[in-house]
Amino acid sequence: MLLASATLGCIAVSVAVGSVSLSLADVWAVLTGEGEPLHRTLILDLRLPRALAAFATGGLLAVAGALMQVLLRNPLADPYVLGLSGGAAVAALLSMLADYPPVVVSIAAFMGALGSAVLVFGLSHGRGSWTTTRLLLTGVVISSGWGAVITFMLAIGPTERLPGMLYWLMGDLAYARSPWPALIVLGLTSLILLPLGRSLNVLSRGPLQAAALGVAVRPLEWSIYGSASLLTASAVTTAGSIGFVGLVVPHMLRLVLGNDQRLILPAAALAGGALLVLADTVARTAIAPEQLPAGVITALLGVPTFLYLLYRSR
Repeated sequence: MLLASATLGCIAVSVAVGSVSLSLADVWAVLTGEGEPLHRTLILDLRLPRALAAFATGGLLAVAGALMQVLLRNPLADPYVLGLSGGAAVAALLSMLADYPPVVVSIAAFMGALGSAVLVFGLSHGRGSWTTTRLLLTGVVISSGWGAVITFMLAIGPTERLPGMLYWLMGDLAYARSPWPALIVLGLTSLILLPLGRSLNVLSRGPLQAAALGVAVRPLEWSIYGSASLLTASAVTTAGSIGFVGLVVPHMLRLVLGNDQRLILPAAALAGGALLVLADTVARTAIAPEQLPAGVITALLGVPTFLYLLYRSR
């Protein structure tokens, strides 16, 4: 309840803060159907959709990160480590180079992320059953390959297209369209995953213990990987490549709430959304009227956190 209230407060602050500052009373008046026409346009058409898109994207990434950390049993696991964002970025940049409309770019990003997930899973499976180590190593290699392709595309791309391509790669919510598809994916996936909380708790202790306690380990692992891939693809489609949310949020929540996935998953959806809403608010107000990509702010938070976790893992 406290986390939900904090999330609503973050969204309210994001809607009120900007080049034209509004009071919370102004925001409330607009949401209740009153308020000045200019305020209604500013909030309902610009700031609120962007804040909801940021919340949905952060929630998707945080839940995906929590799932990947359970699957790989590694607190340093992150959905972007497995090359999902790289596949989405390659497909999206190809669409941008071909001068397709934004809707096609979003669809291409979604298909690229899912295609990369299938590629990583297929290669890591090979002729036998896959292991978490093989899956992680395959994802790192595929991610490096996508990075090389992206660099090549940026090198040969037209100069006038480079700013938009670079902003997309850094994660930018300025051009995020309707937040509802991402919110629906986040809500439905969270509802589906909640009944699996006990099985996820058992799996986090190891596959052998999970199998001994009656958990169908292999189908559960496939479900986790497929859900994390879908969540990441939806996030990338909404806001581009935004890293470190899926790494930082689940780990911090485990420090506070313990390792019960029945608490971690819904808390990750709220905390991840709140974090990205605040990051996007800072990104668009720090050097106003210029705007930074939200991915820059999350990276500034995530890099020292990642190094700290890496140091502790020694």
